[in-house]
Amino acid sequence: QVQLVESGGGSVQTGGSLRLSCTVSGYTPGTGNYCMGWFRQVPGKEREGVAGMDRYGDVYPASLKGRFTISRDDAKNSLYLEMNNLIPEDTAMYYCAAGNPPCRANGILGERTYAYWGQGTQVTVSS
Repeated sequence: QVQLVESGGGSVQTGGSLRLSCTVSGYTPGTGNYCMGWFRQVPGKEREGVAGMDRYGDVYPASLKGRFTISRDDAKNSLYLEMNNLIPEDTAMYYCAAGNPPCRANGILGERTYAYWGQGTQVTVSS
C-alpha cells in the first residue's frame, strides 16, 4: 500500500521560505521509473501542479520556475519542495503525489499522471 505524508507547512511572511517534505512508503517504481510531484489547491479552484520530476528531469510552471525546487532523497524515502521568495498568492494546501510512467503522456504537472496522493499540508503567506 502506497502512503505519502506531507509535513513542513506553516505560516510565513512575504519573502520567506519553506521546505515541504513528503515521506513515501510502499512506492517501488523501479530504478528511474518514477513520477513524483507537488500540487497545490485553494478553495474553489482546481488543483495546480507546481513541480514534477521523473528520470528526465524537473518541470515547473513558467510562473514558478526559479522560486520552487523539487528534490528527492531515496535513502530517506522522501520528496521535498523548497519554496523561496514566497508571496500571498502561494497560500494553499500543498500535496505530494506519485505515479507510474509514462509521466509525460498526460503532462508531468497534470493530476491524471498521479495515482497516489498525500493528505496535504497548509502553507499560508501573509503580506
